[in-house]
Amino acid sequence: MSASSKAKGGARAGRARADELRLAQQAKERRTRLILITSVATVVLLIAGVVGFTVWRDVSTRPTLDAVKTYDVTREHTTDPVTYEQTPPAGGDHHPAWLNCGVYTEPVPDELAVHSLEHGAVWVTYRPDLPAEQVKALTDAIPDTYMVLSPRDGLTAPVVASAWGAQLSLDGPADPRLEEFVKKYRQGPQTPEPGAACTGGSDGELPTTSG
Repeated sequence: MSASSKAKGGARAGRARADELRLAQQAKERRTRLILITSVATVVLLIAGVVGFTVWRDVSTRPTLDAVKTYDVTREHTTDPVTYEQTPPAGGDHHPAWLNCGVYTEPVPDELAVHSLEHGAVWVTYRPDLPAEQVKALTDAIPDTYMVLSPRDGLTAPVVASAWGAQLSLDGPADPRLEEFVKKYRQGPQTPEPGAACTGGSDGELPTTSG
């Protein structure tokens, strides 16, 4: 075999070897990409599973408000005493003056508190014989705006949360439904005058004239 033929044969062998190495490298890169894609997909699926489970757990364990009672109520201003259908009232005719939102240690006039409900407040009432530590727990649990807290005679439950047109009886300050009620109904869509003043009214005394 001539030198020229040998050279050509060597060149062909070199090209074949190069092609073989290139194909092997391409196969290796494909395997690497496949492993990377599979790993990323697995991580994404795991994250989605964890997030989905967390959302499902939060939703499934969240207290429901199925026991909330709703009412169609009137909303006229009057300086006359009003007899309400609910105890405490969850809306209705009320005094032209509203009750300043805040914490009260004595019962407050219904006609004033109802006006605050019209402005979007939630009124939390409790039995006067509720232990002091539970009253403190209620005070600590409620937000500091658009909330009224006061004792109330005649309650059928230890604690009752009222908003305009809605009311929920609660087992006590630790009842997890209280937080959910406040979230839903304080300045909620059922509020006739959301954002209206909850200060600058009465501190618990019925004015002798309308205000």
